[in-house]
Amino acid sequence: MKKVTKAVFPVAGMGTRFLPATKASPKEMMPIVDKPLIQYAVEEAVAAGITDMIFVTGRSKRAIEDHFDKAYELESELEHRGKTELLEFVRNMIPKNINCIYIRQPEALGLGHAVLCAYPAVGDEPFAVLLADDLLDGTPPIMKQMVDVYEQQHSSVIGVQQVPRADTRSYGIVDSQPLADSLEKILRIVEKPKPEEAPSTLAVVGRYILTPRIFHHLAHIGKGSGGEIQLTDGIAALLAEEQVLAYRYKGTRYDCGSKLGYLEATVAFGLRHPEVGQDFAALLKRMK
Repeated sequence: MKKVTKAVFPVAGMGTRFLPATKASPKEMMPIVDKPLIQYAVEEAVAAGITDMIFVTGRSKRAIEDHFDKAYELESELEHRGKTELLEFVRNMIPKNINCIYIRQPEALGLGHAVLCAYPAVGDEPFAVLLADDLLDGTPPIMKQMVDVYEQQHSSVIGVQQVPRADTRSYGIVDSQPLADSLEKILRIVEKPKPEEAPSTLAVVGRYILTPRIFHHLAHIGKGSGGEIQLTDGIAALLAEEQVLAYRYKGTRYDCGSKLGYLEATVAFGLRHPEVGQDFAALLKRMK
């Protein structure tokens, strides 16, 4: 069985919910305290043993490439000023054995199309998909939990959580049957159903491990909801051939694609930040 060593990060979206902040800067570069969202996602993948990071980018996303590239001028300036600790942090943001690969998504044709664009870099291997604006916090990291499930079950694994029925129109929703603790077999998956038509309230969040067979289906399903190629539709087609599992991860999700979720994550991570956590807690107490 091939191990999961590749992760796809679809980062071509325009981030319209955060305009004007995202007019010239990618939403994935928005910071939670002092690290951008995309770095949290990459660190989660690294913790799962993944070594190839495949970024499916679009226009105005150069900042992501620059963030993970070597910054000669910055390093030289930090060294000149004797800021050794900061210099080491910048130099070792990600381990030396990590490969960063960038692929341009030529048109905004949906999440399924973005994943399909990664096929030349993924090939015939299982791979992870991480959506950076879903900041998932857990011990062990969520993707590590899911890789462990994949290695035990040899099947595609999708991260899920319960949501209020009124919110089902914002998610892919699965109909499933329990297999084991936190693990269910998916019987059906539907993209953004109306609350009264949703088969359950078990929603897909931004973490997937998929077998390479998904590429065949993404290439043939055509456009779905919103005139886009939906990853949910590709998974629905995959279900006719292979078992796909829903995993109720152990951890907390912050929906940083929404303003309220982003602020919630900022508060949660700020309170436990080793440098500012204590003072930040005191500040919040004063503000009350």
